[in-house]
Amino acid sequence: MRLLHTMLRVKDLDASLAFYTEALGMRLLRKTDYPDGKFTLAFIGYGEEADNTVIELTHNWGKTDYDLGDAFGHVAIGVDDIYAACDRLRARGVKITREPGPMKHGSTVIAFVEDPNGYKVELIERK
Repeated sequence: MRLLHTMLRVKDLDASLAFYTEALGMRLLRKTDYPDGKFTLAFIGYGEEADNTVIELTHNWGKTDYDLGDAFGHVAIGVDDIYAACDRLRARGVKITREPGPMKHGSTVIAFVEDPNGYKVELIERK
């Protein structure tokens, strides 16, 4: 067994694709419209689905907002230089919700950014 993907419902697929591909450097792996079901699935990631865990973005046509609730936490991405990554993301207009620095009660350097839907993405410095 292996983890295949995590699904996130998104209100604006184009804005979400721009965030994950342009700002975070993922690739759009495949995108399929389902007219009978009135939804689109887009799979994004850093590598092919056969070998990597990816994110499935689900856009339900006509749905303009979601209640994110308090159960979902975040998606985590490893970065080489967290300070440079945050500077680059900030320059693109990405909302930094927690500036880079050591995590509480530990030494791992982390930061949090927010995608266009309000989902949190944790950046973890991996040296």
